[in-house]
Amino acid sequence: MRLFDTHAHLLDKRFDEDRESLIASLPGKGMVGMIEVGCDVEDSRLAAQMAAQHDYVYAAVGIHPHDAGSAKDGYLDSLEDLAAQKKVVAIGEIGLDYHYDFSPREVQKQVFAAQLSLAQRLGMPVIIHMREATADTLDILRAHIGVRGVMHCFSGSAETAKICVGMGLYVSFTGTVTFKNARKVVDAAAAVPLDRLMAETDCPYLSPEPVRGKRNDPGNVKYVIEKLADIHGVSADEMAETNIRNAKELYGI
Repeated sequence: MRLFDTHAHLLDKRFDEDRESLIASLPGKGMVGMIEVGCDVEDSRLAAQMAAQHDYVYAAVGIHPHDAGSAKDGYLDSLEDLAAQKKVVAIGEIGLDYHYDFSPREVQKQVFAAQLSLAQRLGMPVIIHMREATADTLDILRAHIGVRGVMHCFSGSAETAKICVGMGLYVSFTGTVTFKNARKVVDAAAAVPLDRLMAETDCPYLSPEPVRGKRNDPGNVKYVIEKLADIHGVSADEMAETNIRNAKELYGI
């Protein structure tokens, strides 16, 4: 099975001891592509650097809602400079998170909207984080007509998933779709047509069954793919190829 992890955080400190050896090992496990996703300017700079150093790695650059409150003046210029690099393929991870509220909500909204406008101006897709902020996220997206992107780590309802697809967005699922009590997420995945469906790990978080409780890594995207294949009644290989095709189409790879 050929694998593409559409959302990873290998710069997380949990990979400090074996990051390079893990990156080197993944092609041998079928990995043909991976998006390393930035969360602030420095993280984004390092993500772009990682992409430049490894053939199958691509990068997204952005300010995560958790980090919106600490974004310094000039962050948009910094992101624009990084976005000009050859293997930077998206603006992300951007969005709203009202679960933790690590940044004031008004600041989150301002930083999200500003990055959407940047993506529109640059003609780049976006990677959207939405947690307990559905109404505001969709309202801000509607104010940026034509923006392309993906709803990352989707945990909303099937109804919301259909709304996102109707807006032209892709919807991506993590290991949560494999959890035994994940009926809501499974229903949402079933509501997304194959041509808008993607798989990710969001590693080191959200390890899927059967490796829950362990550090997640991009190779585990195979378990997400297998579950999505089961939900849609297709083979795992077909789902894997669909995931690759959708990722390449969205990110222009």
